[in-house]
Amino acid sequence: MKIHFDKLYKDERKNELLGIGVPFPKGELTIKEYERLAVIDSGKIIPSQIKITSTWEDGSIRFIYVRFLGTLPGNAAKDFVLVTTSDMIDNSNVFADGIDNNLVTRTNTAISVSNGVFNFRVADFQNGLFQELSYEGHVFTRNQFIGPVLKMDGYVFSPIFELWQIVENGPIFTIIEASGHFEDNNQRLSGEGIKFTLRLSITCDKPWIEAAVRIFNCTLDTIEPDELTFEIRNTGKDKVIPRTTVGISNFKTKFETSDEGEEVSKTITAELLEREANEHFAEVFYGTFLADVSDFGDGVGICATVFQAQQNYPKAISASSDGIKISILPDKNRLMDISNSYSVRFESGMAREQRFLLHFHDAGEDLYELNNRSIIYQMPDTGYVDPEIFEQAGVFPEIFLPQKEQIDDVEIALIDKADSHARCYGILNWGDAPDPGYTSQGRGGGNLVWTNNEYDYPHAMYMMYARTGIRRMFDYANVACWHWMDVDICHYNTDPLFVNGQWEHQKRHSGSSEPGRGTRGIMACSHEWVEGLLDHYHFTGDERALETAIGIGRNVLALLDTPAYQVPGEIGARETGWALRSLTALYIETHDKKWLEKADWIVGQFEEWNDKYGNWLSAYTDNTTIRVGFMISVAVGSLMRYYRVDGSERVKQLIMKAIDDIVDNCRTPNGLFYYKELPSLARNGNNTLLLESMAIAYELTKEDRYLDYGLKTFYKQISSQSGISFTKRIVEDTVMVGNGPTKNFAQSFLPLTLFYVKAVQANKLLQ
Repeated sequence: MKIHFDKLYKDERKNELLGIGVPFPKGELTIKEYERLAVIDSGKIIPSQIKITSTWEDGSIRFIYVRFLGTLPGNAAKDFVLVTTSDMIDNSNVFADGIDNNLVTRTNTAISVSNGVFNFRVADFQNGLFQELSYEGHVFTRNQFIGPVLKMDGYVFSPIFELWQIVENGPIFTIIEASGHFEDNNQRLSGEGIKFTLRLSITCDKPWIEAAVRIFNCTLDTIEPDELTFEIRNTGKDKVIPRTTVGISNFKTKFETSDEGEEVSKTITAELLEREANEHFAEVFYGTFLADVSDFGDGVGICATVFQAQQNYPKAISASSDGIKISILPDKNRLMDISNSYSVRFESGMAREQRFLLHFHDAGEDLYELNNRSIIYQMPDTGYVDPEIFEQAGVFPEIFLPQKEQIDDVEIALIDKADSHARCYGILNWGDAPDPGYTSQGRGGGNLVWTNNEYDYPHAMYMMYARTGIRRMFDYANVACWHWMDVDICHYNTDPLFVNGQWEHQKRHSGSSEPGRGTRGIMACSHEWVEGLLDHYHFTGDERALETAIGIGRNVLALLDTPAYQVPGEIGARETGWALRSLTALYIETHDKKWLEKADWIVGQFEEWNDKYGNWLSAYTDNTTIRVGFMISVAVGSLMRYYRVDGSERVKQLIMKAIDDIVDNCRTPNGLFYYKELPSLARNGNNTLLLESMAIAYELTKEDRYLDYGLKTFYKQISSQSGISFTKRIVEDTVMVGNGPTKNFAQSFLPLTLFYVKAVQANKLLQ
């Protein structure tokens, strides 16, 4: 199959590290065939590293993640080929051109890395990052790399690196990660203190290391760090005066340079972002943010680039003859003099990762080349495969149409809906957006109410990317997942019913911490999703997404065992409906029957509920039980996922009974579905979830009438205008760009697209 890379940069990128997730149909690719996969460029096998991220229940491959070193031309697109036919491959050539199979070696207490350009060693239970690092004959010592260092309440908390592990290893790419904690000798912190991980990613023959620092608030209190920094100190400054440079870009990069080794610095604040015009979709690219010291001795310099610094403000960088300082969180006291948004509040149980690239180079390296790598780091080349590959693999629902059958106005509307959401800058907010409806209802007590990936926004975006190949859809999903795995998950709590769960939409993402008690926000099955995280694992190879999804699943299991969920009909269809969706997805992913066993239990509850009321009615006022069509549709969509695994007639009948009840009782005379079944609530509805039910009914029965019931709602949704705005304003601790919650697209994409595909197949929609 072809792997496409669109035209991007004007200069050639030679042996660039590229990666892509690729799906396969059930039974097509066996383990034996997988072992002989290769990537081809112009008929030649190029270095690659491939791992399985998912299998089908028969053991065949479902998803792989492919990393390879490919050369991309300047100002032109490029195709590579993933070969799956065994007789075309000679494995002896896969690692040609001097590629070493062992980037990493492990001893009892240390890890050594050698990538052909530099060598370094890290060790368990040490108070520094590297024991030493050697590049081009220059040796950096342990005391030159300082951090991450946390300052809070006037005290300095030094990092203790506990255990290092090899996360991923191969001939062209490796990831190692340390877990650790910030030393608290005077026991100033409650709970388990503040923990961190530091992840290093290294590519064969490339003179750079990506570092990712992730901190976890495992205290019982809100923390407001004074500063969080990482430094590379220059111990060779007495021998040579380096050139020092900082750069920040919006359109063109603006440099501030000293040839005398003087300090130069840049700081990103809310006010800077508010007054700066920027026309990019910032999930893809905003600009770059770099600091460089040209010579640390022996003619070796380092350039540091902070990833998505503007989007994750506040940030600061400085370069001087003393070295480079990366302020992941700048000095709060200094920020107070230049910004009104200087405080960052980590609620109890919250985490956040920030990334930067350390680019080692010759002292005479031109700033253009340093800036070039810095920009590529911000917006790397990203490949994609044809939508037909995903359609044939069957890893997503029926959301694909041949291009000749697509309706331009519908496709345009879907893209507009995908683009129309607020972007919210800020280290704890980037990747999420508040819901103006929830906020105006007062659910946050006057504060913004954050969506927290409601309705699984990343899953919708990954599906949109699979069916279109539009690059920004991929970036939208990735940024949301990075936020989700850190901020929207409860990483620490004294109550086990919170741990690893996903917070429901609320103020400050997780609610407010009560001093000494931790965060006591809302955790509910109706607001915990996993499909987007599983997609993220398949599309990026990041195993933490799978771990996070499994953690959410365990939290769902724990919640389902509480008394509130034991009486059928006492909890709304949405609650156990979303739980069923997550558990079914985890079963498909892991084949672990514990997920399916609880899913069976939920189906049994739906049956008892139906028997009790005659249909899926929900308690509303003290003396009413009503139909809520969109919540019933959540349950229907989840049961359909279960039905595709189970295939039993009883589940099919349960689905159809619920849909027929919607058709008979939840429609207005003018062809729409109403909101809820009470005179005070039976207004015209606009919820697209009911379209998913109609599409499912058509799939199961092939009766056109179900599509007819949904046409008015479909046309109303497609014709509604979605506006893209770049208007900025500072609200609380965010710079908000544009309007609209991410949940709008998350909720509407799958129902609209399923209905659209079925309606085209049934000739219900005209070109």
